[in-house]
Amino acid sequence: MTRDARRARCYDAERLIFRLMERPGGGAHTVELAGTTLTLPGEARFGSVESVQRYVDEVLALPAVRERFARAARPVRVRDRRSAAAAHYSRDDATIAIPAGHPDRWAMRELAVLHELAHHLDDDGVPAHGLGFTGTLTELAGLVLGPETGLVYRVILGDAGLL
Repeated sequence: MTRDARRARCYDAERLIFRLMERPGGGAHTVELAGTTLTLPGEARFGSVESVQRYVDEVLALPAVRERFARAARPVRVRDRRSAAAAHYSRDDATIAIPAGHPDRWAMRELAVLHELAHHLDDDGVPAHGLGFTGTLTELAGLVLGPETGLVYRVILGDAGLL
């Protein structure tokens, strides 16, 4: 098994991205990043595993996602992950497990779901948080949430040495 040495750095960088995207009450908001003022979209929050499943199906059906990622043609199943603090993607059966019942519901947000979906779309998949994954995540965020969000990922993951 290949060691996932970049995992902690990836999670640290994503926590910064999550904070930039947060806005009380949702909705678009502006941030300044790398000397540029960006308007970031509101981030979806999910109320159930079924709503996450619908979202994943819709993202995989987007023409831009299908054109860019061959693995978008393969469906992904979403299930609840009980008694776990982390979301997980299983490449063996193309399943995303989301801890929907976790008290702070951190995984029931769009960016966390896109992270797990990027594991599915990454053609290489090894190591799990390698260059292929971070590139896929950056592209996916830009395709789904817009070029401003893609830029946020490029700058923050790039500064962390992950791109």
